[in-house]
Amino acid sequence: ARFGIEKMAKLGALALAYLVVLAMVSSAESFGVAPSSAIFRSSTMLQATSQRASLALPLRPGKGGAMRLSMSGGTANVISDKLTPATAATLIDAVDVFIFDCDGVIWKGDSLIPGVPAILDKLRAAGKKIFFVTNNSTKSRKGYKAKFDSLGLKVQPEEIFSSSFAAAAYMEQIKFKETGKKVYIVGERGISEELDLIGVPWCGGEDDKDKEIQLVSGFALPHDNTVGAVICGFDRFVNYYKIQYAQLCINENPGCKFIATNLDAVTHLTDAQEWAGNGAMVGALKGCTGQEPIVVGKPSPLMIDYLCGKYGLKPDRICMVGDRLDTDVVFGNSNGCKSILVLSGVTTEDKYANPANKIIASEYCNSIADFYD
Repeated sequence: ARFGIEKMAKLGALALAYLVVLAMVSSAESFGVAPSSAIFRSSTMLQATSQRASLALPLRPGKGGAMRLSMSGGTANVISDKLTPATAATLIDAVDVFIFDCDGVIWKGDSLIPGVPAILDKLRAAGKKIFFVTNNSTKSRKGYKAKFDSLGLKVQPEEIFSSSFAAAAYMEQIKFKETGKKVYIVGERGISEELDLIGVPWCGGEDDKDKEIQLVSGFALPHDNTVGAVICGFDRFVNYYKIQYAQLCINENPGCKFIATNLDAVTHLTDAQEWAGNGAMVGALKGCTGQEPIVVGKPSPLMIDYLCGKYGLKPDRICMVGDRLDTDVVFGNSNGCKSILVLSGVTTEDKYANPANKIIASEYCNSIADFYD
């Protein structure tokens, strides 16, 4: 009887693993991943799952804290004690590269979060590589360099990766320029500036911010049938004209891609409150097209794959630091990196500790100022 139960458990685990593989491959493009890449990633997970099933091993329990099943990683995770300067040294020693989100981690709106400059200086002095990855697409890398400069932070352009850059990198990856088609932009100048750098023609964006539609009998809004992709990024000038134009391209131009820089629900435009994020703009297009977008910003693996490929980085020596569970922490966890949740942005300690939350970071702290005394 015991043999029969163990055999059934093994078969059940294997069946679940295969279902996960199929789900990952079928949804790969929605996260900016080629199906072949999804197969590679899922086959690695399948091997690990099969090995665990063959040995009939239970999930490993953690030490201390609250046990929680993490939907982002599929393994049992524990909410650790809050990181302090006294306990951060071990983690810092185990990391070669820190990737920081910007909004809610480095700054809020146009205000620098206290202690940030000193921490960045200490990490650099310790020989750590530092990159900044943001889902905010309103600026290009050049635009973000200007913001870092205005806040007195010495950051090199090659250390900055915005979702506007990720969108352009994805267009290069799929060789969009070779199609001879153009992009319609729902978003701001960050996207258009990055597309200009790779020679991809575009229309819309801030050029359409003041356009209106006069709804009179018999009127049909004309649109460009050479548009082969719509990129939707955060847009403070979004209007009905842009939404209608974008949906016409997606619904009526054969093969037109629907690409989102991110799905963030809220963002930090000022340090006084949260503001509706790009999820609102993407949601409008999802509602009128019935299509799910290809997401190129966090938590898509596109940017982490780019960094590892370009700089020869090892994911297990990388730590993602962010204030969002569903983008930053998932971005780190799902790509084999360490993750730190900071409470200086959108996520409160109560929300993190709530039993309903299934996304658990490797560590958490009040802000990155807790890395050192």
